[in-house]
Formats: sequence, structure tokens, C-alpha cells
Amino acid sequence: METKNRIFKDLQALKAKVNAEKASGKKVVFTNGCFDILHKGHVAYLDKSRSLGDVQIVAINTDDSPFFRTKGPERPYVSEMNRAFMLAGLRSVDYVTFFSEETPIDVVKALMPNVITKASDYTIDTIVGAKEVMENGGEAYAIPLVDGFSTTSLVEKIKKGA
Repeated sequence: METKNRIFKDLQALKAKVNAEKASGKKVVFTNGCFDILHKGHVAYLDKSRSLGDVQIVAINTDDSPFFRTKGPERPYVSEMNRAFMLAGLRSVDYVTFFSEETPIDVVKALMPNVITKASDYTIDTIVGAKEVMENGGEAYAIPLVDGFSTTSLVEKIKKGA
């Protein structure tokens, strides 16, 4: 499937795809984040997350989401469509969608994945949507971060000219 055909702005269209995946017996994994400057830590995290199921959905913060307003006027560094395109090109990512709200809870509730993941800077209790997924018989996981890789540290290194 072409990369662009794996990117969904329309949540209802993605929901139809996800329901078809579930109906065929596939285990659906959901994660979210900004993925502003894609790096090794992101790819390792997404690979581990995807290993917990058959199909992975990544929901990303839109450029005008509240998350980016807290990060400063220069963020995001990479536009939402460029971030979505890069993510959709990874073998571990089957579908990409967007959320502009403070959290992806509406996306989680609409898609109701079998598994929800976040990086280990979250706990199961702080993963948005984990409660709902687990109440629906699903699972939630906090996946260990890859040491030494973060967008913030990468930007600082670039700014220092290193």
C-alpha cells in the first residue's frame, strides 16, 4: 500500500479500516505522540510497540495542537503532513492519523484498539486511553525509552553545531 494511502485525516474512514482489521482477527495496537524530528529512539519504540500486535496506528499531534503551544514558537520543526508521511513509510506503522485536542482520547475511544502503548516516561495509570482499552479487554504497555535519543537533545546538539 502506498504511504499516502496509510494516512487518514478522516477518523471515520480509519475506523472502518480498523474494524475490518479486527474482523479479520488482527490485533490492533495504538500509540500517539508528536514525532517532530524522527530519530532512532522513535523507530525502536515503534518497532517494539508494533511487536505487540498485527496492525499499528500512530496518532500524531497536529501542528496547532495544545502540545506544541507549550513547546515554544519554533515548534513543530516538521509539519504534520511531513511527519505523517515519514511515519507511514516505516514498516512498523500501518496507519497514521491526527488529533488536535490536548489528548488523543477521542481517537482511542473511536478506534478502541486491542493494545495501547506509550514510552516509559508514562506509566499505565498516566497513559491516556489505557483505562478505556483495558476496560474493553485490551492491554496497555509502557515501553522503555532508548537512552540518548530525544528530539530535545537532538535540537540542542544541532544548535551547538555539534
